[in-house]
Amino acid sequence: MSIEVKPATLARFDDVAIMLGPKNPESSVCWCLSHRVDLKTNRELVGRARGEFVRELCGREVAPGVLAYEGDEVVGWAAVAPRSELPFARSRKIPHVDDLPVWSVWCIRVRPGHRGRGISPALLDGAVAYARSQNAPAVEGYPVDNQGAKVDVTMAYVGTRKLFERAGFTKAADTDAVSGGFPRVVMRRDLR
Repeated sequence: MSIEVKPATLARFDDVAIMLGPKNPESSVCWCLSHRVDLKTNRELVGRARGEFVRELCGREVAPGVLAYEGDEVVGWAAVAPRSELPFARSRKIPHVDDLPVWSVWCIRVRPGHRGRGISPALLDGAVAYARSQNAPAVEGYPVDNQGAKVDVTMAYVGTRKLFERAGFTKAADTDAVSGGFPRVVMRRDLR
């Protein structure tokens, strides 16, 4: 079955909740906010407030990410936004390559039972296409440079260097960041 990637709009919020929300609505799980908002805001948003915050993001003119579908079933999520709106803008561990107003892709998630079907590459391509549709001059990701070693599923959300290379990204810089025991790199794809 083919994979279709669409912006995470308010009309698709129920699918965003399937991908990011907890089974117990009172739980304070990530909701893909830990790298979208500052630490103070992240700590203040608890339980249902996290989902409501993401609902508001989905209602903005620029969607907070993209969703992958196999037929009518949501099977994946990728967060993408202007780096200037994210904590990455002030990161001491992930450097700025230059002053270009890049967009960032920092979370790629595939539902259990759907992994190994090419959904991650489709999500990354869809995130790039969405950023391009919003006139982004370039897109960056901050994946692990695992050199083919297995990455723990809970830490795989940042992606791998190989995934980004296959999507046309090139290494732009090293970082001081680590995920799952692997160093992270800045990968960039120019859209100009």
